[in-house]
Amino acid sequence: MFTGLIEEIGLVQKKMTVGDGLRFSVKADAVMNSIAVGDSISVNGVCQTVVEIRDNVFSFDTVEETIKKTTLGEIETNTSVNLERALKADSRLGGHFVLGHVDCVGRVKSITHLSGSSEVVVSYPAEYAKFIIPIGSIAVDGVSLTVADVTDNSFKVAVIPHTWKSTVFGMMKVGQHVNLEFDVLGKYVDRIMNFKSPQSKITEAWLREQGF
Repeated sequence: MFTGLIEEIGLVQKKMTVGDGLRFSVKADAVMNSIAVGDSISVNGVCQTVVEIRDNVFSFDTVEETIKKTTLGEIETNTSVNLERALKADSRLGGHFVLGHVDCVGRVKSITHLSGSSEVVVSYPAEYAKFIIPIGSIAVDGVSLTVADVTDNSFKVAVIPHTWKSTVFGMMKVGQHVNLEFDVLGKYVDRIMNFKSPQSKITEAWLREQGF
């Protein structure tokens, strides 16, 4: 589990094919302080497992399913990525609950720089509209943000200068794909409200057949 507060920007040093998946090697600084092989780390909002550490470079394997559902397959060597280590139980939760389980990929429609912030509009598949609300939380490439406005297939977020400089938002371009994770609380509510229990096989007719 993560918070959506990016710790640093890492640099992809190597990308190689491993079977149907990929292995990435990322150069970092701050996150190297306490990670170990087997730890979870968020890379552009995608929860991945550290499989190797050498000096200030860590590696992780991305499986075929993750490549299909996220933007990791589009990442190339020398690409900058958002990094966040997994949340500790005694840490402050400054963002919101981010699992690193990407729901879908969105596309940047527009970027507008204002005097005190930058507004980014992102389109997304319409079937996910039920999971996003105005003033609700959303993770974009792993960054915890507040939804400023929403339509059936796009939403707007306001990004403060600190976040713009401290994440890959500062390198963002119109038309690029981004990983989206909607608030997990909304997804659980939707599941509960729409869940239909399997119909019981114990009916009056069945009881008669059994001799009751």
